[in-house]
Amino acid sequence: MIGMKRMKTEGRMTAAPFVKWVGGKRQLLAELASYYPQKFNRYFEPFIGGGANLLNLLPEKAIINDFNEELINAWQVVKDQPEKLISLVNDHADNDSKEYYLNIRLADRDGRLSKMSAVERAARFIYLNKAGFNGLWRVNSKGQNNVPYGAHKKVSISVDAIRNDHHYLVTHDIEILQGDYRDAVTSAEQDDFVYFDPPYIPVNQTAAFTSYTKDGFGLIQQEELRDLALQLADRGVKVMLSNSDVPLIEQLYANRQFHIHHVQARRSVNSKGNRRGKVGEVIITTYKI
Repeated sequence: MIGMKRMKTEGRMTAAPFVKWVGGKRQLLAELASYYPQKFNRYFEPFIGGGANLLNLLPEKAIINDFNEELINAWQVVKDQPEKLISLVNDHADNDSKEYYLNIRLADRDGRLSKMSAVERAARFIYLNKAGFNGLWRVNSKGQNNVPYGAHKKVSISVDAIRNDHHYLVTHDIEILQGDYRDAVTSAEQDDFVYFDPPYIPVNQTAAFTSYTKDGFGLIQQEELRDLALQLADRGVKVMLSNSDVPLIEQLYANRQFHIHHVQARRSVNSKGNRRGKVGEVIITTYKI
């Protein structure tokens, strides 16, 4: 089996997310790493987001996926056209202003987005992510970005991250998919490692959670994910999941095959500063450490 590769090992390459992603795992990496399986073959991450865990683990073989088309297009462009991407994103950053931001955001409403090349779309995506409020990427029911302009003096573009991530993606066997998370793990087999980082269960959940659709991931979808994790475990796949530390988790993952580990993570994305700080999360595994 292929052993893990760790980002902090001396002599290894380093990599970090090229975008800021809500729910990203940068603040939870040490805890996640303590629960990695000792050995595995391929790595699967069906909700890749900014890819902090992938870029910490640096596996030799991986399949990554997300439902977000713009995000996955950006990952593909980082792999295929990093220098052109850097040039275009820097152009956006040099022109940054509230008026400029709103004009670029408008491209998914006035038809410009459909005429953009893959690298132009990726540059727009990264710029809006960096210049928008708190690094959010949020769209309305029509798929149009509606994040307001963020408070910043200068847009910070992660040039080194783009180059380092490109180097990792082209020197390793990394397959990039876009679609349903379930389809991304169909080929997972014994001794592969799957990490699920889905939209979290709301901390302040109510009875209405059964119809929670902000990210299209309500109670039914959480139950489907749990069932898939069990199916994979039955095939000998090593499964790790993360989620909010809420009572519902204990109910959903009461099956003895699951091991629930309670951890603390620092979260900074909240409109009210006094609500930022450490929050309870869980790391769930189908294997013992």
